[in-house]
Amino acid sequence: MMYKKEFLRSFKNELKNNKAKFIIYFLLRTLIILCLILQIIRKDFENVALCFLSLILLFLPFLIERRLKVDLPNTLEIIIMLFVFSAEILGEINNFYEIIPFWDTILHTLNGFVMAAIGFSLFDILNDKIKSIHLSPIFLCLFSFCFSMTIGIIWEFFEYEMDKIVNFDMQKDEYINKINTVTLDPEKNNNVITINNIKYTIIYDQNNNEIVKLNGYLDIGLNDTMKDLIVNFIGAIIFNIFGFLYLKNRDKDIVVKNFIITNKKIKA
Repeated sequence: MMYKKEFLRSFKNELKNNKAKFIIYFLLRTLIILCLILQIIRKDFENVALCFLSLILLFLPFLIERRLKVDLPNTLEIIIMLFVFSAEILGEINNFYEIIPFWDTILHTLNGFVMAAIGFSLFDILNDKIKSIHLSPIFLCLFSFCFSMTIGIIWEFFEYEMDKIVNFDMQKDEYINKINTVTLDPEKNNNVITINNIKYTIIYDQNNNEIVKLNGYLDIGLNDTMKDLIVNFIGAIIFNIFGFLYLKNRDKDIVVKNFIITNKKIKA
């Protein structure tokens, strides 16, 4: 109980000492609570759970600081909070993924950038803390890149399993008008059969009843998954270009410092 009070007091002090972060945290939390109330009225309990999850995730950066005794730059914390709100509240609950065509792409690119920054910071802290370890800038950037891509791949695994097990559609479907496949090769010789200009497809059930007529061929998530990984790749590459320059000019760099986690104790 004593630890809990001390923890909450430290959290309040942290917010008071950083006005921009306090304003954004308070605003986002208020909007999420309003959204939570609305979802309860609508009895949409799946979205209610997403609202609770969002409230927890907003609190996560400060929890990480306290538990791991590190200092997250204000810029990084603000981006994480905005990312949570944009993905869960705007994206999922308010359907921005469908309303704004590039919403998902923007978030996955940002995720690649931020995860690269976190991976970069982990080894940068290790480099400074343990004198016997001296990693070259190239190796550190390579680790940062691999860390970001691993997180991106794990997230795509999660989306796939949620779609399969819980019948979600996290891997968004889309219509395509061309397919290349060896499955339709009548000779079964692994020859690629290309079908162009697909106007529509019709889906039947096992009793030969027409279920739905589609305006093209329905890709069930492959394009979405690959696009997400590609933009994650781009985000990771962009950060590591700046990260490499940061390692060469630590004193002069003012951009990457806003994303680098440092090994400092948080004052209560």
